[in-house]
Amino acid sequence: MTDVMLFHSAYGHRSAVVEAAARLRDAGHRVFTPDLYNGRTARTMAEGAEVSEEIGRDELLRRAIAASAPHADGGLVYAGFSLGAAIAQRLALGDEKARGLLLLHGTADIEDGTTVDDLPVQLHVADPDPFETHDWLSAWYLRMRAAGADVEVYRYPGAGHLFTDAGLPDYDEEAAEAAWRTALGFLDSLG
Repeated sequence: MTDVMLFHSAYGHRSAVVEAAARLRDAGHRVFTPDLYNGRTARTMAEGAEVSEEIGRDELLRRAIAASAPHADGGLVYAGFSLGAAIAQRLALGDEKARGLLLLHGTADIEDGTTVDDLPVQLHVADPDPFETHDWLSAWYLRMRAAGADVEVYRYPGAGHLFTDAGLPDYDEEAAEAAWRTALGFLDSLG
């Protein structure tokens, strides 16, 4: 069993997060799903970006840290969808007790001088993905490896950006199920 801190996408804390958490709990993991938008949700990516910008990156990060802190002593696996993946990455790279990092549909820049000690990282991303281009992902991968992370990248050809979210047009059932099977194996290996 692992403790997973799962962050929502720019759409907010919607049914996709609840369903993902249930899937992880059914597999024996303890999952926390903080609502960084305090109840607000978005119907489109543009609307979600507006909410995110209104709250601000620093405030979202502050809220994520506050939500994670009570559970971090035993070592968390940080996870997230798109925007939430970027937040999860920032927290995992700054938490020396982090047990792993599960990224779905997103990454973040890596600050110079970042180091981790063989942090297990798994990324699931559409191919191509307009938000996670091949050039960006190649550079991201090299920087994560240079920081000391043990990185696995899984690409899903033809899938939309948020392909695991059944409530969105991007949804791709086959890719989503493949991603979840792999992600659950990853989490089991950390338990």
